Amino acid sequence: MNVKSFSYIADPQAKILILGSMPGVMSLERQQYYAHPRNSFWPIMLNLLKLPSDLSYSEKTQALMQHYIALWDVLQSCIRPGSLDSAIDMSSVAINDFNHFFRCHPQIQAVFFNGQKAESVFQKRVLPHLSSELQKLTFQRLPSTSPAHAALSFNDKLNQWRTILQFLPSNKYDKLMT
Repeated sequence: MNVKSFSYIADPQAKILILGSMPGVMSLERQQYYAHPRNSFWPIMLNLLKLPSDLSYSEKTQALMQHYIALWDVLQSCIRPGSLDSAIDMSSVAINDFNHFFRCHPQIQAVFFNGQKAESVFQKRVLPHLSSELQKLTFQRLPSTSPAHAALSFNDKLNQWRTILQFLPSNKYDKLMT
């Protein structure tokens, strides 16, 4: 099935970009990032940002932007039956326009990958085409929040995801660390 990703969610002053590979079937159906109820992305974000667990999708995305966190996918489109990254037909992929994104979001300091596929495709298909200045950003893979990645517990994932907090402005970081 030919699938297309969503537009990014980002405030112009974003400092952090979190990249997935391609939304899963349930996310595509609901037109929401990380919509599968067993995906731990939103529980991790809400925990890190000390927010209530009952926020609507709109409130969650607003909270990310208020904390200078942008959200997007590496792939613009691809052929993939189902939701697994391993099912992506790599000969069919189209990449999102990262040069445009970074021009519109010049405050980005760090890019975090939600899993291995997002990182590997970015390294092969995006990084070589970025300016040398952008290649100096911090890039780090974090454990996938997908329910298919069950090798780590929620707490183990949460602890590894804490690293994003250090890239928040000090007034946000200090508040979240107390």
